Amino acid sequence: MHDQRAAIVTPCSPGTRARLIDAGQSSRSVTAAMKRAMPTRKRLKIVTFNVNGVLTRLPHLLAWLAREQPDIVALQELKATQEAFPEAAIRDAGYGCIWQGQRSWNGVALLARGQDPIESRRGLPGDPKDDQSRYLEAAAHGVIVGGLYLPNGNPRPGPKFDYKLTWMQRLHRHAKSLVALPHPVALIGDFNVVPTDADIYDPKSWRKDALLQPEVREAYQALLDQGWTDSLRAVHGDAQIFTFWDYFREHFARGRGLRIDHLLLNPVLAPRLKDAGVDGWVRALEKPSDHAPTWIEVLAPPKPR
Repeated sequence: MHDQRAAIVTPCSPGTRARLIDAGQSSRSVTAAMKRAMPTRKRLKIVTFNVNGVLTRLPHLLAWLAREQPDIVALQELKATQEAFPEAAIRDAGYGCIWQGQRSWNGVALLARGQDPIESRRGLPGDPKDDQSRYLEAAAHGVIVGGLYLPNGNPRPGPKFDYKLTWMQRLHRHAKSLVALPHPVALIGDFNVVPTDADIYDPKSWRKDALLQPEVREAYQALLDQGWTDSLRAVHGDAQIFTFWDYFREHFARGRGLRIDHLLLNPVLAPRLKDAGVDGWVRALEKPSDHAPTWIEVLAPPKPR
């Protein structure tokens, strides 16, 4: 792997990070941030990966970074406190990083090859009392990336399912401001949504699960209707493609999976989409996450004027 560490800049402190992409901010501020985070390659590989424990899966994560060399990575389900995040190991691998940890569950991070992501938002707006670490947003390699870990919602009915629907409403409001930006934007992560029956090996056995409920699917479709492109569907059409396989009954070996990790692109970035796929070899490793890295390749955006 080419050593990119010299290109990584020192991250600014939480108190001085610019809030660059809020709806009320000037286009000039956003453009300035984009210029400071421009790509170094003609194509960018942008990836979402639910690691299911960043400390437990750190050897897998580092091996995958070395082999695939993605440019931007959104991680979910860190299951580590803010202090325990393995920053040094990730920087030694050539990646700048920002993260929001949480003890025992949740937690999200954004990594950028050869540079530090320029943070724009920490936490989904709309509920100041919500302390779950599920959303992180930054500019990297000329793209604004919102990395999310949408609530699972089980069991339903109940407060966890209600929280999921409320969180999706908040996401819908925030995404509406992002999709309309004149800059490339990717909204990526573990959405915990199976959009259609074609996105799961056997919908009958999961029919009562929160991931397949009509309200959840309608909320996901409403997100797409804002103008977002579901990149895996745009590339693969109706072909069945999975990103998650639970640990039961050898489901990965038997090809019994679900598509719940999504990469949505705004109208500025969508025309630059060239390819999409899943790094299934990571799911085949010993003691892996139940998700596999899910990626797109896009033409790198031009430098903002």
